[in-house]
Amino acid sequence: MKLIAATHNKNKLREFREILGPLGYEVLDEGEAGVDVEVEETGATFEENARLKAEAIHAATGEAALADDSGLCVDALGGEPGVFSARYGGLGTDGERTELLLKNLAGAPRERRTARFMCSIVFIGADGREITASGSVEGYIAEAPEGENGFGYDPVFFSPELGKTFAMASAAEKNAVSHRGRALAALNAALADA
Repeated sequence: MKLIAATHNKNKLREFREILGPLGYEVLDEGEAGVDVEVEETGATFEENARLKAEAIHAATGEAALADDSGLCVDALGGEPGVFSARYGGLGTDGERTELLLKNLAGAPRERRTARFMCSIVFIGADGREITASGSVEGYIAEAPEGENGFGYDPVFFSPELGKTFAMASAAEKNAVSHRGRALAALNAALADA
């Protein structure tokens, strides 16, 4: 099945392909589908933002569309950066946003650094049916970045399940426990039942 992913993020696209490809899905990005849709993420939740993006891609292509919105929620920061994870502090790079996060957590003991990655996915079929799925993964924010893999906040998100940061994990290890991996597995199960 062909899916148009509402993303310009090559890292997210790679994860979509790694997880959904073996299940028989051909995942194309907007450029490969011949569209370039800019959607303002005005939703108050991850699901609302994912829906806005999926609806825009579906309307532009008439094809099955897939969109996610995800982010990091840190307990000591009242759930920030949350839906603003990719725009945290108005900063432009992953490194700058991670540095701000660590600065905002400076001096916080390990027990106050608990956090979770959350992901909501909205699928809209070519026929217009909608399926939503979500996933999350618990962890904590490390004192300093570690690892070279992944993207975003992966270098500071320590996963107790893996015993290392997401950036220290291989793609297969991360996908097996990540918020996006879990959301995509739930989506696949829902698609199989539909």
